[in-house]
Amino acid sequence: MIPKVLCVVGPTACGKTGMGVLLARRYDGEVVSVDSMQIYRGMSIGTAAPRPAETEGVPHHMVGIADPGDSWSVARFAEAADHCVQDILSRNKRPVLVGGTGLYLDAVIAGRSFAPGASGGAVRRELEREREALGIGPLLEELRRVDPVSAEKLHPSDAKRILRALEVYRETGKTISRHNEETKSLPKRYDPIYIGLAFRDREDMRALIDRRVDRMMAEGLLEEVRALRDAGVPRSSTALQAIGYKELLPALDGEASVEEAVEEIKLRSRQYAKRQLTWLRRNPDIHWILWEKERNFAAALQIATEFITMEGLQ
Repeated sequence: MIPKVLCVVGPTACGKTGMGVLLARRYDGEVVSVDSMQIYRGMSIGTAAPRPAETEGVPHHMVGIADPGDSWSVARFAEAADHCVQDILSRNKRPVLVGGTGLYLDAVIAGRSFAPGASGGAVRRELEREREALGIGPLLEELRRVDPVSAEKLHPSDAKRILRALEVYRETGKTISRHNEETKSLPKRYDPIYIGLAFRDREDMRALIDRRVDRMMAEGLLEEVRALRDAGVPRSSTALQAIGYKELLPALDGEASVEEAVEEIKLRSRQYAKRQLTWLRRNPDIHWILWEKERNFAAALQIATEFITMEGLQ
């Protein structure tokens, strides 16, 4: 039997943390955060990481476990999250996966291996040197010769994925497209039951996002970003590319006003929520619960429970 896991998904600010806690308490579970930024320490305000008062005693995994100077790939994240899920199952508890990073959630559910290639290793460094010396053009041409399927899907400006595809081929002799095709036929590692949260009216979602950004600023987001910068976390790090951090760095350096940065954070957050919904809407297995202007968690829990029961979980 493939283990069943509960998944709470939706765009930013839609109440995933609260619903995850309610479902974990209802089904004797523990939460595994599937958020690409909540893994970093010292970023609890800007990433809206669950706080002790919000978790109500429910254990939460994959939160604040990584140094913000590190860069976690989806493969590394999926492996670490899978260890958490397996540990929860071994104790006869129910894993509740909560988060809005769709790619990471899909990777955990699928449990498939990722194409080999030591990102940051010797091959990647050589590719980076070639890119600096010659530009991305010759590397894209090489990819077209060895892996036309991947090259056709990539935009010439998508240097990160072009280098990754070449890295896999140079290290293994196998194209990343071939690896992906081979893994598609493998069964999923987990049997997910998806509960999706969203607002019926997009304007209500946008308004809530704006209010949350204002609350983050009041709680000390600017100071959180300053602490990361002063600790020597590189500006190029994955952590400081997160929404809320990247926009405030220029304000700290006097290159923009705090007010301008806040408006930019709100805009980027709303755009991100739209992209999250676009990704999730492709999944026909998600049971959506649509909020009105106010979020009624008690009613949502009842709806979610009925759906989960229909899916065979008591």
